[in-house]
Amino acid sequence: MKTKLTALIILTITAVSVMAYPHFESTMATPYTGNQLSDPLPADLVMHQQSKIEVVFVLDTTSSMSGMIEAAKEKIWSIASTMASAQNAPEIKMGLVAFRDRGDSYVTKILDLSSDLDSMYAALMDYRAEGGGDGPESVNQAIYDAVHKISWSQDKQTYRVVFLLGDAPPHMDYLDDVPYSQSLKIAQQKGIKFNAIQAGQSANTTHQWKQIASLGGGLYFQVEQGGSAIAISTPFDQQMAKLSSKLDETKLYFGNKEEQKRQQSKLAASSKLRENSSAQAQARRVAFNTSTSGKQNFLGEGELVDAVIRGEVSLEAIDTDELPESLQRLKPAAQMLVIQEYDERRKKLKQDILKLSEKRTDYLKKEVAKLGGSKGSLDDNIYEAVRSQAAEKGLVYAEESASY
Repeated sequence: MKTKLTALIILTITAVSVMAYPHFESTMATPYTGNQLSDPLPADLVMHQQSKIEVVFVLDTTSSMSGMIEAAKEKIWSIASTMASAQNAPEIKMGLVAFRDRGDSYVTKILDLSSDLDSMYAALMDYRAEGGGDGPESVNQAIYDAVHKISWSQDKQTYRVVFLLGDAPPHMDYLDDVPYSQSLKIAQQKGIKFNAIQAGQSANTTHQWKQIASLGGGLYFQVEQGGSAIAISTPFDQQMAKLSSKLDETKLYFGNKEEQKRQQSKLAASSKLRENSSAQAQARRVAFNTSTSGKQNFLGEGELVDAVIRGEVSLEAIDTDELPESLQRLKPAAQMLVIQEYDERRKKLKQDILKLSEKRTDYLKKEVAKLGGSKGSLDDNIYEAVRSQAAEKGLVYAEESASY
């Protein structure tokens, strides 16, 4: 009797376990507890996770590179817009390593990765082509700094990429230098792709640049000395530049003294580029800022209008001295009216900008077609590298989505 009872109990437990297992399995499969750095993410999490791009430009700023530097100043925004055109609207951070050679005013200057592209662009505007003149440059140091002194993320799903732009080979005779081959081994371990874009046709540079691209798991391209960038004015640039300035005026910031200091720095950068960059560059910038990926650059940290309208913060929860001065003496109801007015104005401006941006894009496509296409240009080279390499991280680009 005891044996039969025991068998019955075992049978019952087994049946319940079998029936419950599918529910138990689906419940346990939901949270992801794997090691982020070593285990692949489950497919369902990859699909819903916002994609990220980290791109660093390693730019030779010696005298012979004046054309390329000016091209970079004009094209940073269209490069950002091209990267933003992926189907899942990636978060984009950019950085810069400018380099010259020993004996020049600097060997390298580093701007770390940031989603604040305004500040990076404002710094880029100050770069002038100077120094050099003796052939080889401090390419080894520049590559070392790009690998070791940039705050690269460790997330394996992030597309991390470097574009080396220059026209001279590296000094290989500096005894205390770290050869680029060693730095590129570390880059491979960190999952950083290195692409090499050669300006001009120096045979010595070609050999080294191809080797850098090969060791860096990237691509080699050659462009004209001036960069071969697509630089076309459109009938819409001036109007988009004006709307861009008006859109910037819809931003209000809140925060403590330290946060306000950072916000003022960003506002100064935005003001600098409005005053000193071309209408074409400003049109490219506002096209990026009104994209999903460009929102972070447009808003920055602590933007009050967006935070209140989205319900992320309430006016009552903010100390008076942390509000913009224009709102501090107003009652809460009046403050809210101002914020709503700014929001409505922003929405209207964005609609107008998007309409003009579509017209500008159509115009540029026709003009590029008249020129015989973009093949071989700086724009096309960078886009092709991004499109092929970012696919490994789940970033999908349409065949014709490059921005100019």
